[in-house]
Amino acid sequence: MSGFFGWANVAAFTVGSQTVKWSDLLGNIFALSTVGFAVRRSLLTWPVQIVSCVLLFGANMSAHLGGNAARQVVLGVMAGYGWWRWTNGIRTTKEVPVRFANWNERLLLLAVLGLGTVGFALFLQATNTSWAPWPDAYIFVGSVVATVAQARGWVEFWGVWVLVDCVGVPLAWTHGLVVSGAVYGVFLVLCAIGIRDWISRTRQLLPEPVPA
Repeated sequence: MSGFFGWANVAAFTVGSQTVKWSDLLGNIFALSTVGFAVRRSLLTWPVQIVSCVLLFGANMSAHLGGNAARQVVLGVMAGYGWWRWTNGIRTTKEVPVRFANWNERLLLLAVLGLGTVGFALFLQATNTSWAPWPDAYIFVGSVVATVAQARGWVEFWGVWVLVDCVGVPLAWTHGLVVSGAVYGVFLVLCAIGIRDWISRTRQLLPEPVPA
């Protein structure tokens, strides 16, 4: 595994006392592109995310962030699911269908986020696979929840990503992933744009009110 990702973990450049790895740099460039494509509801969101996951898996393994590394594996699999679901949606409606989640779906998202974080954090602690098990678990579970919601076209997935990014910025910086920390911050800005765009698109798709 280390040999396979050896080329990607070579230092690209140094920022102050922090070394930026190629896997961290390139993986986050693809990750930023993923968000841009998601805002536009483009199918390119998913293959670009898969490439990003492969690169960031190597970066997180080298930083001993087991939760984040596992996150990339799961996100890669979920990207395949999202790719399939959006493709079917486009075949049916000629575009990616988006909508607000109903209250039952929102409560389900919150329940999975909370219970999943607790369960995975305890697992990371027991197996000693992360330096920061609780935030690491929170980012892992939150990312999976957000990706599933995104695949289903729920506007609320942007809000979940915002919550993940707020924890991801300090976690990445304190573990030497400089680019990841900076990109998390940029994600917050892109999420604000995405929320506005998806809400606008959802309102356009609502049925016209019946005249009284």
